[in-house]
Amino acid sequence: SSSSDNPNTVTDRGLFSKSSKDDAADKKKKQEEKTEEEEGGGGFIDKVKDFIHDIGEKIEEAVGFGKPSADVARIHVPHIGLHRADLVVDVLIKNPNPVPIPLVDIDYLIDSDGRKLVAGLIPDAGTIRAHGEETVKVPITLDFDDIRSTYADIKPGSIIPYLLRVIFLVDVPVFGRIKIPLDKSGEIPIPYKPDVDVDKIKFHHFSFEETTATIHLSLENKNDFDLGLNLLQYEMWLGDDSVVEAELTDSTRIEKQGITKMQIPFTFRPKDLGSAVWDMIRGRGTGYSIKGKIDVDTPFGNMKLPIDKVGGTTRLKKDDDDDELDQ
Repeated sequence: SSSSDNPNTVTDRGLFSKSSKDDAADKKKKQEEKTEEEEGGGGFIDKVKDFIHDIGEKIEEAVGFGKPSADVARIHVPHIGLHRADLVVDVLIKNPNPVPIPLVDIDYLIDSDGRKLVAGLIPDAGTIRAHGEETVKVPITLDFDDIRSTYADIKPGSIIPYLLRVIFLVDVPVFGRIKIPLDKSGEIPIPYKPDVDVDKIKFHHFSFEETTATIHLSLENKNDFDLGLNLLQYEMWLGDDSVVEAELTDSTRIEKQGITKMQIPFTFRPKDLGSAVWDMIRGRGTGYSIKGKIDVDTPFGNMKLPIDKVGGTTRLKKDDDDDELDQ
């Protein structure tokens, strides 16, 4: 009787239940359609991308455009001295394109164990001809004084590793502006000037007009690499008097952290010189100074290094004296 009393109850519930199921089915269908549209849309975009890529490749093949390549041919050192090193990096750049391409910028950086030694920018570095290759020279200067003052643990005379990074920015048709990065590692020395000492001066023939003698020199190489001595230029003073100025061109090897002994004959006129020479002749020690330079070959190139010694003391020895050092 309850059913007849409430004839719509079951029907209403049935309608509500049916409506909920229909809504759920509709939502599911719409979601599937939406997903299908998205997937279809994604597929379409991928197809467009593939088409553009294919067209790009066909254009590249048709007109012959391509990305240039670069490689470090060599690094040479035209100058290296006590205060700086000039490096030139030769980079071979190949241009496969039918038109010249401009080098917009060249960025470079040299570091050693993560510490920046030098960095710079070379703008408007030239043009690479069509279907050609060019060796582009990148000049770089290392300031040793600046490096030594910035990094106290980099000791003079040492050899340090370096990493060179060069980035070429080029303007290529079709591709636009692209970067070509290059890395090259190597070693560079931080030169230390050799120490020079006069061990003794031995005279062979003495007169007031002309005296012949031999200077016994020690050259100490404080570098971690050998020095091949090509030339020694020097001037020596006893007291305030210049007694000898000479060049020595004998080829001598000075080993790393080693000492080389040299004997240099010279002639002087005692009567023209001051009291320091007379003190030396009387057997007393006298002050001397030496200044000059050496020209040496090293594993890193030719170097011209200064030598100087101020305030040393030496004695004159006769030929019949023993050869013990007497300073």
